[in-house]
Parts: sequence; structure tokens; C-alpha cells
Amino acid sequence: MHATDGLARAAGSAASTPPAAATEGAPAAAARAASAPVAPSGPLAALRGAWRLARATLHGLHGLLIVLWVFPHLDRAAREARIGWWAGKMFRMLGMRLEVAGTFRPGAKLLVSNHVSWLDILAVHAACPEARFVSKAEVRHWPLVNRLVDAARTLYLRRDRARDALRVVHEMADALRAGDTVAVFPEGTTGTGHGLLPFHANLLQAAISTATPVQPLALRFADADADVSLAADFTGDITLAQSLWALARARCMVVRLRVLTAEGTAHADRRALAEHLRQLIAGALGEGPSGPDPVPCGRGARVESRA
Repeated sequence: MHATDGLARAAGSAASTPPAAATEGAPAAAARAASAPVAPSGPLAALRGAWRLARATLHGLHGLLIVLWVFPHLDRAAREARIGWWAGKMFRMLGMRLEVAGTFRPGAKLLVSNHVSWLDILAVHAACPEARFVSKAEVRHWPLVNRLVDAARTLYLRRDRARDALRVVHEMADALRAGDTVAVFPEGTTGTGHGLLPFHANLLQAAISTATPVQPLALRFADADADVSLAADFTGDITLAQSLWALARARCMVVRLRVLTAEGTAHADRRALAEHLRQLIAGALGEGPSGPDPVPCGRGARVESRA
């Protein structure tokens, strides 16, 4: 199949594929919509959450100032260094620890990760600041946040327009040919952290058409109360404000990012590749530790990396 034909078919699939939540059925979708993040309550938890939110807000504003006033004077490498620093520090501001296991391959690659929280992007950027995420176009209209997202050279997708899907798949392919790192969440929405949703294969066509390796990532949020943190839940009708408040109140949150071995894509079938990547990520999550490390919440977080 010609590369252009593959991209066109992938774009059509992207436009016609229903949201991942729709594949769960009405009862499961209703249960997800009724859920809410669970985090410690009480005066101490509220005080802890308020303090962390205040620090995270100031750090967010600091990042905005860097983007507006410093980025115009920096080259690409210096910008990416700032992105990695800012993303990693945000976890410390929220009282979390980020652990990274494994090594990212050099050069062009498509990162494929499971999706748990809006913090997933920051976790990847802390470890791989050159990553360019594919995001829904609505983010471009979020005040202040859009400036930060633009600074990371994000690719935007209008999910309500089939022809825009074709444009984004072509943009991804162009970025990969240029040596960039592109990142996607093939589940199409966030999951609870218990198991994986089906992987949509359409965006993988960009890697297949350019014979670019795909590197799977496995993300897990754990805390002092559960190996799969309930405070990290960002499913159903949970708002960003609810998620932030729950995460800020969590005790000893650890975000574990496992970087798996890159997989070749030349002449691959995108649906078979999607299922293969899903199995690899599921296996990595299943092989994780049985519980979070007992780190004191008051110590603050640090980015740890190990091969």
C-alpha cells in the first residue's frame, strides 16, 4: 500500500472511530460518569491540598512568564531543557515523586502510552522534553494553558472534522521524517488505571508510513492508600478542578513511567501493531511493584531515573 493511501485510510478511521468510552457499553459508561476521584479528607488533608495547589499555581504562572519572555530568546535545545525542568518541578510542587525506568531511543520515534491523567503529559515531558503531543484542538482555547501547550510544539486535532484528521496524520509523518519525537495516547481517553481500554490504530499509520520506530510507555499512579491511586482518577465527568484537588490531597503519590524497548514499524499492519503495543504496556503494568514506596509526603518529590 502506498504511504499516502495508508495515511488517508488512517485519517478516515480517526474521524469515524467512536470515543473509547463508547466501547464500554452504557452501564460501564454510566458508572464511569458517576465516579469521582477519592483522596484523603479532613482538616490536615485540606491544608496539605491548599498549600500544594498554591505552589503549583505559582509554578504554572512562572512557566507562563518563561514562555512569554524567555522562550523567544532561546534555541530549541534550551527550550526543551526548560520544558523538562518545568514539568519535573510541577510534580514536586504537588508533593509527588516521579520515577522513570528505561531509556528513550535517540532520534525520531513515536511514543505510545496508556492514559490515566492530565499529568501524563507532564510525566513524559519531564523525562523526554522533546516530545510533541497530539492534542484535541479545544486546548488551544484554554486561557493561559494554551500558551504553555503551544510552547511544546503540540499538534492539534479537530476531532469533529474528517479532513483535519488527515492533516494531522500527515503533520505527524512530516515531524517524524524531520527527526522529531511525537507522542500519542491510543486509548483516546483516560482510563481508571485498572486495565487498558482498546487501542485505536489510526495515528500509528504516521510511524508505519515513515518506518519510524514506536516506543511504548507504561504509566502508573500509586499512593500510600492504593497501588493504583484513586486520587488520580480522571474519567467520566470528573473536572480538572476536581482532579487537581484530589491529587493535591493525596498522600505519598508516586508516578511511575516505564520506558519499554522500541518496536520496528516497517510494513506493519497498524491494527496488529496497536494490539501488540497494548499487550506490551499491559504486561509492563502487570509486572510493576505490588505497592508504592513508603516516602514521607513532606519531603517533596524528585525525578528519579534508572535503566
